[in-house]
Amino acid sequence: MTENKERLFSDFTAPSHQEWRDKIEVDLKGADYQKKMVWRTNEGFSMEPFYRKEDVEGLATVNALPGEFPYVRGNKKSDNEWLVRQDISCDCPKAANKKALDILNKGVTSLGFIIPAQKISAEYIDTLLEGIYVECVELNFATCQRHSLELAKLLVAYFEKKGADKSKVAGSISFDPIEKMVMKGKDTTPLVELAKEMVEVLKDYPAFRAIAVNAYKLTNAGAYSYQDLGYALAWGNEYLAALTETGIDACTAAKNIKFNLGINGVYFMEIAKLRAARMLWAQIVAQYTDCKEGAKMHICAITTTYNQTIFDSYVNMLRSQTEAMSAALGGVESLIVTPFDDPYETPTDFAERIARNQQLLLKDECHFDRMVDVAGGSYFLEQLTTSLAGQAWKLFLSVEAEGGMLAAAKAGSVQATINETNATRHGNAGKRREFLLGTNQFPNFTEKSEGKEPLTCCCKTCGTPAAAEGTFAGIPTSRLASDFEALRLSTEKAAKVPVAFMLTIGNLAMRQARAQFSCNFLAAAGYQVIDNLGFKTVEEGVDAALAAGADIIVICSSDDEYAEYAIPAFQYLNGRAMYVVAGAPACSEDLKAAGIENFINVKSNQLATLKEYNQKLGI
Repeated sequence: MTENKERLFSDFTAPSHQEWRDKIEVDLKGADYQKKMVWRTNEGFSMEPFYRKEDVEGLATVNALPGEFPYVRGNKKSDNEWLVRQDISCDCPKAANKKALDILNKGVTSLGFIIPAQKISAEYIDTLLEGIYVECVELNFATCQRHSLELAKLLVAYFEKKGADKSKVAGSISFDPIEKMVMKGKDTTPLVELAKEMVEVLKDYPAFRAIAVNAYKLTNAGAYSYQDLGYALAWGNEYLAALTETGIDACTAAKNIKFNLGINGVYFMEIAKLRAARMLWAQIVAQYTDCKEGAKMHICAITTTYNQTIFDSYVNMLRSQTEAMSAALGGVESLIVTPFDDPYETPTDFAERIARNQQLLLKDECHFDRMVDVAGGSYFLEQLTTSLAGQAWKLFLSVEAEGGMLAAAKAGSVQATINETNATRHGNAGKRREFLLGTNQFPNFTEKSEGKEPLTCCCKTCGTPAAAEGTFAGIPTSRLASDFEALRLSTEKAAKVPVAFMLTIGNLAMRQARAQFSCNFLAAAGYQVIDNLGFKTVEEGVDAALAAGADIIVICSSDDEYAEYAIPAFQYLNGRAMYVVAGAPACSEDLKAAGIENFINVKSNQLATLKEYNQKLGI
């Protein structure tokens, strides 16, 4: 068999890199290779359309094995099992307990309890965990940072009262003072000192982690992949350094840190991010200790809310599904799929069921839990992992040069970077350089909000004398679709929803293409759009538009024919409705000289244009 294989391969000469490139150039038929084929990532590096074996020779990731240092290929050797996690708000412990027991029978293997600080007590914990076998399910808790230590002590007392096997109790407490500093601008520096006591309280529970790195908050604020990774590493290193400085063994300190990382919609990039995260964290821990077990990064992945939308909200399922796939194939320990209705309501039972089943589908239908690091050996993904790791490491070093994550947060550099990225992405969405299906691209023409409004963040101080907000800069999060949603909701609430009528005339292909573009462009503001098959004269088109109650008339034709049709149509309309030309014809200056002001095309700032139109229409 081997001999036959050797004979087969000897009969064919492997094409060189240049031969592949030449073939691509031929198929492009003169189009620019760099523009058409090279992926210019937001991370600051470019990816070629193809890679060969020689491109990855010498990369550190290629020779790694699953379950072995530096864990680029995952912490597991035999399978890719992960825990299906769902979080529960626990205003009422009895109701939360009932829900927890219910979802444990529906596929959930990891519970997250969000507990109001003022309700923490031994009786509360007894009620909350009644009937839950703490050795059989991962338990995660979050409360006000100032009460996390109190919660830890109560949990330890509960576990001991139940006689639980300490080696089998798994979970975490989301103790992360840096999160409040970065996101809310609160000076929580004194709380970092409680990290040592948190670790000591839970020291007999090796699988229960006391410290969290909630970098998913940066993802939800619009951070690029290299940014949330680079800052997460600096974040974790800050806690690791703080713990070891207080006398905590480095291996113990590392084992107590849990990374809660966000997953955005860039599919391959997020797979690479998780692989790079483990590799880089292992290298950081190695500077403190040679404990290989401590060098394992334990990750709970959370699909992002940043790209979720209110309108066409079922598309959120598609977004979170690809994100969940990235997380699963990236080898996380647990995963939270954000329900599709999260932007506008407390998730319903139906939405939570779908979110659970999205993970169960990946396990039971796709068998993602059986394959260890399917990305391993892929020339493209190995190169992507290495390139992303390089950019994240540069960011990590820049934070360390500032004195670490705490110092950078106090200086506001972390917040400034993320806020700038968020502003850039909102600007790109407004210009349709970043697409959101159903929002700025292919909106549902007939959809109404039906009372849906964006949920506002309700961040409480848990009844404690927290530091005043605004001590440092914060990161005000806003979903990418929020600007368009605000525009569309204002249109919907107007006394009259504007009607946009497509006056299609002339060349069939061009008028249809421009009418389709214009319908999508204007429907993003919630306008009622009316397309047409075509008119013989501009007068016929204008009369039909006015008869339909049009507030906006968009003439759709070819560039050459605008010189013939655009001005006569504008003059015949005589100000009875807003007049728009679809495209950027060569005769634009002549049209402007005739008094035509409004043009829409692929280079238009869609958001700014629609805001201007709303203003002109009195909305």
